[in-house]
Amino acid sequence: MIEGKIETVAIRTPERVAEISWFNDIIGGDTAYLGVLDNDRRSSYEHCREITLEAEKLGFSNILYPSAYTVGQDGLAFAASVAPETNNITFLLAIRTGEVHPPMLARAISSLDHILKGRLILNIINSDLPGTREDPNLRYQRCSEVIQILQQGWTQDRISHKGQIYQFDLPSDPVKSYQQNGGPLLYFGGTSPGSRAVCAKHCDVFLTWPESEESMYATLKEMSERAAAEGRTIDFGLRIHVIVRETQEEARAYAKKLISKFDEKRGLEIRSRGEDSRSLGVLKQDELRETSDEDGYVEDILWTDIGKVFSGCGSGLVGSADQIIEKLNRYMDMGFRSFIFSGFPLIEEANYFAKLVLPRLPNASLPHLQGRIPKETPTTPLTNAELV
Repeated sequence: MIEGKIETVAIRTPERVAEISWFNDIIGGDTAYLGVLDNDRRSSYEHCREITLEAEKLGFSNILYPSAYTVGQDGLAFAASVAPETNNITFLLAIRTGEVHPPMLARAISSLDHILKGRLILNIINSDLPGTREDPNLRYQRCSEVIQILQQGWTQDRISHKGQIYQFDLPSDPVKSYQQNGGPLLYFGGTSPGSRAVCAKHCDVFLTWPESEESMYATLKEMSERAAAEGRTIDFGLRIHVIVRETQEEARAYAKKLISKFDEKRGLEIRSRGEDSRSLGVLKQDELRETSDEDGYVEDILWTDIGKVFSGCGSGLVGSADQIIEKLNRYMDMGFRSFIFSGFPLIEEANYFAKLVLPRLPNASLPHLQGRIPKETPTTPLTNAELV
C-alpha cells in the first residue's frame, strides 16, 4: 500500500465525488457459487430487467451493460427495451468498435440517448471482434476513427471523415444526440500503450481493474500525463467486485462460501470463453493473484480468487463497511471518481452494498456534473427541431 498522504493526480472532476455504478449480467455468469453456472440466474431478459430496476430503486447512479459473444442479451437491444421502465439511473453501455457500420451505430446510440433523455454513457471496447484475431494497430486505428465519427455526429453539422479505414461525408441530423456539450461521455479501459493513447486523445474516463495501490497510482499518473500531452484532462474509474458485511469475519466467511464449489478444470473452461482471456490486462490480474496469501488476499481486503473463474476484472474488496469505505477513500485520494461494482449473486449483493456502503459515499453523476444532460428538452431532429 502507498505510505503517507496521497497526492491526487490531475483530473477533470476536482470535486471529491464517487459515481457509483452496479453491474448487470447481460452476458451471463450471475451465480451463488463461483464456477457454477446457475440456471436460476441465467442471463434472461426477465433476470437482467430485475437487476436494472433493483439497482435504480437502491440508488445507484449507473448500471453497466457489458459486451461479449456469450449466451445472453445484446447490449443495445436490451438497453432500448428496458429504458422506458427507468427514470433516474444512467445506462453505461459497452459497445465494441467495428461491430456495426459507424453511421448506423451512431444512429442507434442517438435513438437510445433520446429514449433515456440523456441518461447514457458509452464504454468503448477495443478488443478483437468475436471470432477474429486482429492486428492491434488495426484495432487502435479503427477504434480512434469510430470515436471521431461518433463525436462529429454529435457536435457538427456533417460527418466529414477521411481516415485509413472509413471515409464519409454525411449529414449528421440522423445521429444527433439528446445530450449537449459533446454527446455521451466515453469510458475506456486498456492496458497496452496503443489503447491508452486512444483514451488519452479521445475519451473522458479511463477505466482500470484492481491492482496494488502502487500500480494503480502509477497508471493514473501515466494516463493523466498522456491526456495533458493532448491538451486534455480525464477522469478515472475502477471496475471491481465487492463483498461487504457488518464485520470482516462475516465478509470473509461469505467469500469462502462463494468459492466452496470451485472446480479448477471447470473454472478454466468458463474463464477461457472470454474473448479477452489472454489479454495483457487479464495477465496482470493473474500476476496480482500470484502475490496473494493462501486465502487469495492482497492488501488486507483485496481478494483475488474471483479471477480463477472470470477473465476481465478478477478481484474484489471483502470486508466490513468501515474497511470498504476506508479503501474507497484511498482510491478517491488517488483520483478515482467513478466505481463500477458487482457481487455474487448480483441482486443480493447490491442490497448489502446499498444498505451498508452507498449512503456513506458522495454518490454523483459525471454526465450531470459535466453538463451533458440538458435540464429541458433540447432541440434535435428527434425532438422538436424543424425537419428539413
